[in-house]
Amino acid sequence: MIDRVNRVVLIGTGAVGSSYAFALINQGVTEELVLIDLNKEKSEGDAMDLNHGIPFAPSPTKIWFGNYSDCQDADLVVICAGANQKPGETRLDLVEKNTRIFKGIVDEIVASGFQGIFLVATNPVDILTYAVWKFSSFPKERVIGSGTILDTARFRYLLGDYFKVDTRNVHAYIIGEHGDTELPVWSHADIAGRKISDWIGTKDEYQQEHLEQLFLNVRDAAYHIIERKGATYYGIAMGLVRLTKAILQNESSVLTVSAFLNGEYGHEDVYIGVPAVVNRKGIREIVQLDLDETEKVKFAHSVSVLKKTMGPVLSN
Repeated sequence: MIDRVNRVVLIGTGAVGSSYAFALINQGVTEELVLIDLNKEKSEGDAMDLNHGIPFAPSPTKIWFGNYSDCQDADLVVICAGANQKPGETRLDLVEKNTRIFKGIVDEIVASGFQGIFLVATNPVDILTYAVWKFSSFPKERVIGSGTILDTARFRYLLGDYFKVDTRNVHAYIIGEHGDTELPVWSHADIAGRKISDWIGTKDEYQQEHLEQLFLNVRDAAYHIIERKGATYYGIAMGLVRLTKAILQNESSVLTVSAFLNGEYGHEDVYIGVPAVVNRKGIREIVQLDLDETEKVKFAHSVSVLKKTMGPVLSN
């Protein structure tokens, strides 16, 4: 009797997808990885290239270029396909073209008999995660977007750099849309249990106005990177691997993903970035933070922008 192995199917092997595959193999998270892309030759080359690195990987992984029928036995389908964000273009500008692309992709996956978990990374991720949920008719717990996992990582990195502490000891969240209306949850941000607000003034160089600029650098990071190298892919790829590990290893880790709200935070019928417990079943539960009044208003604004943008597209 053959032991059950984990299978991840990656849809889209562009910059984000191929970076995810590379990081996934380097961390030895799954036993099988299937690559699917319209550009067959490029994806076949990726599979060959990755396989040649297996002798250096922490554990063996079977990697091949496949098709949608391979989704039938998959535990996780990660969607990185779609049009990229161009210089001067917001994530929300991508709604219509990527929604059309996703309809065809999701129909193919569902037709294969897939019964696992969807993980969506393509922008605008909150709206496209909602679209996958609608197109697939899957339970909301088994459709997850990468949400603000990267924004939260950027936030923690910059806070750690500013206060000169290991970023892994910084506990702070970015919630809301993965985009221009996202917000920092300053009311719950801390380093080693000490609120960020308590750090201000302990040294002359720790000033409140610096933190305000720090958040702007988090929010606009993608624009700065796109201006310099055309796209962002390493950070989000590592975030996707972190999510993959939490799912396949049944970690019940708290990560800021795009999750479906059904009354949580006072909102419903929207996918948006919030802290959630993630494990083998997908999203076990949403963690509801006690936001202050300013944060509630900003979060409500983020919800309204997403609903306004996706309404005309997903009603067609």
